[in-house]
Amino acid sequence: MAKKEQNNDQLIAHIIKGIEEVKGNDIDILDLRQIENTVCDYFIICNGTSNTQVNAIVNSIQKTVSKALKDKPWHVEGGENAEWVLLDYVNVVVHVFQKHIREFYDIESLWGDAKITSIETNY
Repeated sequence: MAKKEQNNDQLIAHIIKGIEEVKGNDIDILDLRQIENTVCDYFIICNGTSNTQVNAIVNSIQKTVSKALKDKPWHVEGGENAEWVLLDYVNVVVHVFQKHIREFYDIESLWGDAKITSIETNY
């Protein structure tokens, strides 16, 4: 079990690094481990200002994780319109939104029982 936690921590760190490389905004980590019947252990949610930036964030995450951990997402969805792109790394699922789409779906409130950690950015 400790190895899985370490792998999750490394994966999350590299995902956050990938988001920050292209100035993704409002980064939140939702810890879902204490909630029954969840599909994964963590959600990472962020947003970009345009479909171009959303695609840049997605590409940066994939490149950073692949280079550091030799891992790639099990599934990617939503890349064609880049309003909401989902990267499924099995235990960690990344949601990259355009700001107005994130506000509309408000995933954080749907998972209100999750422990939410907001990542401070310096840009």
